[in-house]
Amino acid sequence: MTELLFALLGVVLGGGVVLAWRVSERELRTGPVTPPTLPDGVAAVLSVLRSSALVVDDDDVVLKASAPAVAIGLVRDQRIAVPELAELVAQVRRDGQVRETELVVPRSAGKPPRHVSVRVAPLGSWFVLALVEDRSREHRVEAVRRDFVANVSHELKTPVGALKLLSDTVADAADDPEAVRRFAGRMHVESDRLTRLVQQIIELSRLQDDDPLDSPAAVPLDELVVTTFDELHTDADARGIVLSYPPTGLVLLGHAGQIGLALGNLVANAVKYSEDGSTVQVTARVRDDMVELSVSDMGMGIPPGELDRIFERFYRVDRARPRATGGTGLGLSIVKHVAASHGGEVTVRSVEGEGSTFTLTLPRRPDRGPATRPALSPQQGEART
Repeated sequence: MTELLFALLGVVLGGGVVLAWRVSERELRTGPVTPPTLPDGVAAVLSVLRSSALVVDDDDVVLKASAPAVAIGLVRDQRIAVPELAELVAQVRRDGQVRETELVVPRSAGKPPRHVSVRVAPLGSWFVLALVEDRSREHRVEAVRRDFVANVSHELKTPVGALKLLSDTVADAADDPEAVRRFAGRMHVESDRLTRLVQQIIELSRLQDDDPLDSPAAVPLDELVVTTFDELHTDADARGIVLSYPPTGLVLLGHAGQIGLALGNLVANAVKYSEDGSTVQVTARVRDDMVELSVSDMGMGIPPGELDRIFERFYRVDRARPRATGGTGLGLSIVKHVAASHGGEVTVRSVEGEGSTFTLTLPRRPDRGPATRPALSPQQGEART
């Protein structure tokens, strides 16, 4: 791609270089040499480049710069604003050799630096061309990939190591039926945890591109909540937790499996972190063409300093409690990606000691008449207002 751009620039500049040479040859006989000006075609070529590009004269003045070059802060007051890039241009001007490298461009406070690849080449005797590609996204993706692999390896060690230890213990306790039953039960718990972790890793890998849905379909919200409550009411009933939802008749627009997965993770988390005998409330309200689906609990809450990190993969506010409840630290990350793939978002509001409310915003199907509202069983704790 870069070679093609240089070829195009060469065609545009070729005539200008020849003309400048002839002018300079004539001026050698008549007076001082006047530096040539850039042909008009250069500006046209720079304007269509996706990469950042700038042309510098022999006084280090930036004569032309593409819009992306200005946007990412490479140019300021017709000068190169990045010292490393300015030095690279000076080196190319001195020896005429094409140079390529990668640079880190600082940004304003609070923003991560940009990672860019740079190719600098001479244009005749007077000018230097710099092509700059922003590689920040690739660097972020690679960093996320490395962290993800490291975290997966770490998380898999715990259940795998536990299974190995328990299997050795069972073998040593072969003559003690009671011990065998006890350790076999622990092996069952660890294998379930391992299965959940692997399944959520697979689900997350399918969602992490955040690509928009190709063919969104109608998803009756009431039916989705009923299904979610059916899957979780056993755990809730065991702790006396009431699952509450006032039917709305709303119909979402999206992928039923993904939305169900996100809602299930939110409700499951609410149950895990709620106090015994409390209520987990699911509510929905319309805002323009979106539906705000909220899941509220009366649990321990989240410290303010942790709110910005809870959607990270494998991040846990209380690392001890998820181990006891079988949590993987992936549920909220999955919710975040489901929201992104539907063009929505997920937010959280929490007060320590009082509980948390997670709100998942999803697109709503335009009204097409009344929808059937499925009945909720007493175990599902329907709230009527």
